[in-house]
Amino acid sequence: MVTGKHDNAVVLPPPAIEAIHRIRTDPGRLGRHWYNSVKAAGLSEERYVELVSVVSLVVAMDTFRRAAGLPQISLPRAQPGEPSRRRPDGAKPGLAWMPTLAPEDRTADDPDLYVEHPGPRQRGGGNVHRALSLVPESMIHWWDMFETMYLPAAAMRDFAREYRAISHPQIEMLAARVAALNQCVY
Repeated sequence: MVTGKHDNAVVLPPPAIEAIHRIRTDPGRLGRHWYNSVKAAGLSEERYVELVSVVSLVVAMDTFRRAAGLPQISLPRAQPGEPSRRRPDGAKPGLAWMPTLAPEDRTADDPDLYVEHPGPRQRGGGNVHRALSLVPESMIHWWDMFETMYLPAAAMRDFAREYRAISHPQIEMLAARVAALNQCVY
């Protein structure tokens, strides 16, 4: 392990830089102890969830473009404004390191992240769906990219029809292999 400070070209607090670096370069060694250390250093649970979402979206886009032989695209300029900072009232600890919002814990004031009808927002509420639910906008952005790059929710369990040039089993084999190479234990 290398000690010292991370080089960076942005004005972010050190725990955010550490989280970005570790999420991107060493996700196989993320653990509850490390998560608690970045929280203790001042990174809120909500900001951690936002970082996971943004980092994974950027990595997915960059990796896809590189594999397709396309040039990288520049990130857009930051826009003025404040995030909603709206934490779901029904979010509670238990499933993951940070609190999550389960469909059954959703209050009337919480967004419906698990709509049960066909269409782009059909999500079932399984663990992978709940992972970023502490920050609903981050979960929605991540899931929209997931459905674009993987399969739309309605197609995931429709084994009678193939939606891609490769079959469901081939997609799952690729996903499992990529997860193994990236040390994803989910």
